[in-house]
Amino acid sequence: MKTKIPVAKNQKLEATIVDLTYQGMGVAKVQGYPLFCDDALPGEVVELHVLKAGKNFGYAKVLKRLVTSKDRVEGSGKEYLQTGIAPLEHLAYPEQLKFKQKLIKDLLVKAHLTDLKVDETLGMAEPYGYRNKAQVPVRMIDGQLKAGFFRRGSHNFVPLENFLIQDERIDEVIQQVLAILQKYQLTAYDETTHQGLLRHLMVRRGHYSGEVMVVLVTNQKKIPHLEALVSEIMATCPDVVSLQQNINSKQTNVILGEQMVLLAGKEFITDQLNGLNFEISARSFYQVNPSQTEKLYQAAIARAGLTGKETVIDAYCGIGTISLSLARHAKKVYGVEIVEAAIADAKKNAALNGLDNLVFEVGAAEEQMATWQEAGIKPDVIMVDPPRKGLAPSLIESAVKMAPQKIVYVSCNPATLVRDIKHFMELGYEVKQPILPVDQFPQTAHVESVTVLERVI
Repeated sequence: MKTKIPVAKNQKLEATIVDLTYQGMGVAKVQGYPLFCDDALPGEVVELHVLKAGKNFGYAKVLKRLVTSKDRVEGSGKEYLQTGIAPLEHLAYPEQLKFKQKLIKDLLVKAHLTDLKVDETLGMAEPYGYRNKAQVPVRMIDGQLKAGFFRRGSHNFVPLENFLIQDERIDEVIQQVLAILQKYQLTAYDETTHQGLLRHLMVRRGHYSGEVMVVLVTNQKKIPHLEALVSEIMATCPDVVSLQQNINSKQTNVILGEQMVLLAGKEFITDQLNGLNFEISARSFYQVNPSQTEKLYQAAIARAGLTGKETVIDAYCGIGTISLSLARHAKKVYGVEIVEAAIADAKKNAALNGLDNLVFEVGAAEEQMATWQEAGIKPDVIMVDPPRKGLAPSLIESAVKMAPQKIVYVSCNPATLVRDIKHFMELGYEVKQPILPVDQFPQTAHVESVTVLERVI
């Protein structure tokens, strides 16, 4: 017998918001049937317009708030919610931190891991203007070059001058560069016709160094008035130490193309992390919230209990940000990463800091760990910081075969973390310390965390 859906498309109804989804959307229940809606917080009574009614859940739009949550803050503007730049900016920051702790707790309960504890989320004193990197699309609006973002789930462009969570100087540089490009009548890329020159602006800024990199992502190599334009950008923005062009002529959503051209300055900016120096190129993966990354790495190292005598493997080492931090607290660090350019950067960064107790290899982590095991390397600690998809079962098995005393798991996705914890537990590891959530991305629904797994078999 078919279950009757208790709501219909275009229906208007009154409901109470009972929860938030992992994406930060409000959840209303109508006879047990969930309706998801933006800009709604638990405890609020709202008038809803049903946009879509699927078999198991639907989507609705808030027409009116009849009761407002005490935790609601009047945000900077609807566009931050609509574009997904800051989907939690309407929720008071202390409540955002509780929401992130609850995300992990709820997933542990669902996985029947109710014995595991979750610490309070480590937050920021100033939870705005923290991003050290911007990649913004550029479009022509009423004859003007505008940077902005797309509405969530669409390609509708929303022009923005203040991105709320980006370093304020980055926002300023974007506007200064756009004004110069406008002056020289550069055109913006049009997705439908595949015409126009400027696709994206990418801006990176060193949190401590203040050095700025600007990358003009263009649809073709030739930039009109190039010499004048370059000298004006460099004169207007004296903190720009790297001005580059990236050529991407493909019809794709991928931002950077393969070809980079140095227009002025150097090919990288420098910055510090926990007192270590790093060279960051246009393509480098470098954590976007440096002050919280420092806290995240300090917590991971402290919880690993390093004394200076340990051998450590960093299984997703990137350009060496965490490996170099580990190297100051361990006897030897082995880093592996599948991206060749990242390993070249990691070696350069180790030399830059005068650290010689590191070995970096290019390869898939599970294969490289098997090679190291055959060579008789016995790690005391394995550090993993995987992408959102978490760890492959083969990597978990490779790590366990090396029998380290501790596995420190830095996660950016609680769902895959909980799945992987279960796998480690089946293979003889236990979580004895509480999991630590770290708020790397305030005003968004993302949460990072540190989990220590200890060998019990």
